[in-house]
Amino acid sequence: MEEDLGIACGRCDTFSPMGAGFCPECGNALVLFGRAEEPAAEESQEMEQSRYYVCKECSTPVPTGHKFCGACGATVPKDMLEKNVEFFGSMQAPGKARLILIRGTEGADGLSYLLQGTEHIAGTTDAQIPFPEDEWISPRHANFFYRGDKLIVRDEGSRNGVYVRLRQPVTLKAGDHFLCGEQVFRLDPTPKDSAGPDPDQTYFYSSPKRPSPFRIVQILEGGRDGMVYCARENSIQIGREDSDMNFPEDVFMSGSHAKVELGADGTYSLVDLGSRNGTYQRLGAERELSNGDYVFIGHQLLRVEQTA
Repeated sequence: MEEDLGIACGRCDTFSPMGAGFCPECGNALVLFGRAEEPAAEESQEMEQSRYYVCKECSTPVPTGHKFCGACGATVPKDMLEKNVEFFGSMQAPGKARLILIRGTEGADGLSYLLQGTEHIAGTTDAQIPFPEDEWISPRHANFFYRGDKLIVRDEGSRNGVYVRLRQPVTLKAGDHFLCGEQVFRLDPTPKDSAGPDPDQTYFYSSPKRPSPFRIVQILEGGRDGMVYCARENSIQIGREDSDMNFPEDVFMSGSHAKVELGADGTYSLVDLGSRNGTYQRLGAERELSNGDYVFIGHQLLRVEQTA
């Protein structure tokens, strides 16, 4: 008769002998009267995840610490015997930052891209951050990835580049591109004077030349040069009005937007003059990003937000 005495599990109806504390089938606590206290949701999840190893031979759950499957006798792998349970969720994923679409051509302003992976390609095709309708974005345009705990953006050889908004004056070199309003510019050194007489020693008649240390070139759609301004002193100011280079029809351009200066040491500096929409420098290769940085790719303006 003693063999017939026992208790049925309240969860799976499995019969267990008297004195058993837990059901051998499902692990439920066995009590004669009342109800076993339910563990908290997080504790229950931890217990369910850590209690069993599922046998690879017969798919029977094997309680933690058992070296052999009770149903078929298969050996539990050593790595499972030594394994510690780890938890993860969306808030604990590798992502430490996200990109917010501030302005673009996709009609989805405010869209958020959580950067959870090891790399995140922005482009028109096969991209984690896709902009299929932007004709100024290359198929594989830019890569946002982590180096340690730092977020990095890298130009993947795109045709139109990656631009990051200035937080402070930056150094330019000949051939560098930058963005003010909707205008793209290039810094050029003043060409060497090639004037000279024809073979018959006749000079070409032209306007008087003035000494100029450098010039700024507006780049038009298709890559052609537009407006060219040669510096008369050591700086060129760009804006909507009362500047050296004026763009009165550009609604994103401030009155006094930015300037390029030539320092006494021969280096060029790009300085934002407190413009409302910012001045952007094109990346040479890659750059570390911080919370609040703005990035232009194609016609898409993105803001970096740290989430951790």
